[in-house]
Amino acid sequence: MFSSTSLRFSLLLLLLSLSSLSHFSSSSSDPSLQESFAQCLSLNSDKNFPFFSSIYAQYNSSFTTVLNSSAQNLRYILPSAPKPEFIFTPTSESHVQAAVICSKKLNIHIRVRSGGHDYEGMSYVSEIETPFIVIDLVKLRGINVDIQDNSAWVQAGATIGEMYYRISEKSPVHGFPAGLCSSLGVGGHITGGAYGSMMRKYGLGVDNVEDAKIVDANGRILDRKAMGEDMFWAIRGGGGGSFGILLWWKIKLVPVPQTVTVFTVTKTSDQGGTSVLHRWQQVAPFIDEDLFIRVLIQPSGNETTGRTISTSYNALFLGDSKRLLQVMSTSFPELGLTIKDCYETSWIKSVLYIAGYPKDTPPEVLLQGKPTFKNYFKAKSDFVRDPIPESGLEGLWKKLIEEERPLMIWNPYGGMMSKFAESDSPFPHRNGTLYKIQYVTSWENKDEDAKNHMDWMTGLYDYMAAYASKSPREAYVNYRDLDLGMNKKNGTSYEEASSWGKVYFKGNFERLVKIKSQVDPENVFRHEQSIPPLAVPSQNNRKLRVKKYKKLD
Repeated sequence: MFSSTSLRFSLLLLLLSLSSLSHFSSSSSDPSLQESFAQCLSLNSDKNFPFFSSIYAQYNSSFTTVLNSSAQNLRYILPSAPKPEFIFTPTSESHVQAAVICSKKLNIHIRVRSGGHDYEGMSYVSEIETPFIVIDLVKLRGINVDIQDNSAWVQAGATIGEMYYRISEKSPVHGFPAGLCSSLGVGGHITGGAYGSMMRKYGLGVDNVEDAKIVDANGRILDRKAMGEDMFWAIRGGGGGSFGILLWWKIKLVPVPQTVTVFTVTKTSDQGGTSVLHRWQQVAPFIDEDLFIRVLIQPSGNETTGRTISTSYNALFLGDSKRLLQVMSTSFPELGLTIKDCYETSWIKSVLYIAGYPKDTPPEVLLQGKPTFKNYFKAKSDFVRDPIPESGLEGLWKKLIEEERPLMIWNPYGGMMSKFAESDSPFPHRNGTLYKIQYVTSWENKDEDAKNHMDWMTGLYDYMAAYASKSPREAYVNYRDLDLGMNKKNGTSYEEASSWGKVYFKGNFERLVKIKSQVDPENVFRHEQSIPPLAVPSQNNRKLRVKKYKKLD
């Protein structure tokens, strides 16, 4: 898939008194910039709020901890990665408004973070300009569930795990069709689409959003009525960081059975796994829409025993095991599912199962809200519209065995996903898509040669071009990929941005650009792959210091 307020005169005194203490260190952070920002916050928000407790500057001992707290890709927290002047963690909506107003007045570039998984680090790293700051919504995580209304208001800084838990706390037969990884931040996750194990039944998270509250480029809080249907359309799938700062989503709850069934069945290529996967491509997008069967694919074994390919079929069925076995015996007997493979449970515990937690894990773990995966990695995505022949799969296995720790995840489409038009939301990957592929390669040591892993990923992606969607070759915006093209400088034009824009949004890109031009013509909300306005103010008017872009290894 890709967060402000305070009286800062007191901070200045605090800085002077603490600067000599051992737990503070020198840095390039500009105290005058922080002071000016805090003074501006106090003038535009709560004058009595102790803003110094919500601003983490580079010289503060907590800075690195806060910066790294939700960052998933360790490539973007290396010492060589650009760092924000400071991180601001607002505790109220008015703080966010003030942060936007003050960043404009002071010509400070902002990045906004509501979760941090952000594969290319665009919510907390700026490779295109400096100075920049991060507005981190981590303290804005309210969740108000209304079972009578079948809805909930969820703040952007909450995780989807927290959201799932609070829904289940009120009702065992209500849920929401969003992500599989429980530590995703609600704000950014839904702006990109938000797919999950119930998407074949209910569609994406964005398909089940009823309202929103967002801070626009002028610092106003707008709900659906105030922002208008065009902007409401744009924020539901147009990606984060382009149209404003999302504060709240109002989501529509969906019914789930008292009992659901999950299973994981693994087949290796030595056990006929290639032919089973070939059959999966023909079945999974068209099977009963209550059934979601994704496939996790990776090498297994070692050089001594020989490496093979493991395909694990990881599934959620909205019903009991008896009906599941009937569906599987009719539509996908090749997998060989048995009653012993089936685990009947509640919907909330199925969330834990799909997220990879052990069966006896209590649901309260979802309240921890911390990323469960931190590594150095590179990821890409594809959408597939025609089954890959077995010969193509065999060639793919050869590529996978070349790499130490590769992983592919294939997520089936069909069902409700085929009932939406491409233009119903900015997310266009709908009817005709059989499944989506996520490619990941990871490494544990920062001293490893990252270039070798990145080059391998490029080779794999090139190999898969023959089997992926075409004209354009599509990609998922929540798996941002800077290889697809980026803003080489502030104010990238429509023509320059279309190299990646049409990959993520297809024909919806033009409409997104028009809406951006209306709601944020000055391009206040921008990053390397943000939606550009049709005309961008000159860089000289912004008084920004622009740095040449360089990729991080």
